[in-house]
Amino acid sequence: MLDDLYQDIILEHARSPCHYGPLEGATHRGEGYNPACGDTVSVALIVQDGRIAAVHFTGAGCSISQASASLMTQALQGLTLEQSARLTRSFCDGMVGAVPLESDALAPYGDLAALSGVRHFPLRIKCATLAWHALEAALHKQ
Repeated sequence: MLDDLYQDIILEHARSPCHYGPLEGATHRGEGYNPACGDTVSVALIVQDGRIAAVHFTGAGCSISQASASLMTQALQGLTLEQSARLTRSFCDGMVGAVPLESDALAPYGDLAALSGVRHFPLRIKCATLAWHALEAALHKQ
């Protein structure tokens, strides 16, 4: 069962995250903090013409939170704000079991499906959704 949680793709993204670091010229920023474990994530976006032109994150925490942030940044590149909001709702609702989260539904978003196994570990769901909540905060303020 731990294989569901720590798939190779998750460990790879935790060790070498994509789009990690400050983002010059960010138009939107959001913060996330998990008081249960101390994980932090900051998300920065450049939104142009209603699309996410660039997204970066910084933060510190467990491999799940950092891999989720990395995978999220890959999935969001080029999406419209509406598409990114829809993906965020689907991902977060699926993580908590409010809707089915099938790997096939996440397939268009690259390796994001690797996080679907986290649902089986309720204490780790907040880790997986932390960056997504920071993204929501970034989209609601500039």
